[in-house]
Amino acid sequence: MDPSRTSTIALAERRLAWLDARQGVLARNVANADTPNFRPSDIRPFAELLARGGGMTLARTDGQHIANRRGNPDARPDRLAVERAPNGNAVSLDREALRVADTDTAHALASNLYRRWMGMFRTALGRQQ
Repeated sequence: MDPSRTSTIALAERRLAWLDARQGVLARNVANADTPNFRPSDIRPFAELLARGGGMTLARTDGQHIANRRGNPDARPDRLAVERAPNGNAVSLDREALRVADTDTAHALASNLYRRWMGMFRTALGRQQ
């Protein structure tokens, strides 16, 4: 039995990939904190991703296919960004810092789950780290 093929490991890997994508979207928001008329975005919640079947994107199998130019396909405008600076920018560094911290905490939890689950398999097989 391959431990990396269990549903728990697969779920942890999907969660880590989602967290990585969210970190990229949040970093883009922070990087554009002074860009005029920039609207921040956030990624769809992980539960919504699971509910709709996993977040698969279309493969570009031919050079004539239109490339995705939006960046992350799950990124969407942030509905909580209602305040705007005089230059039209709607990024709140406080809100983005809270989201980055939340993402970091969730990443630590998912990676610890992954590490512990793999450790359990090593113990069951009689292998030490």
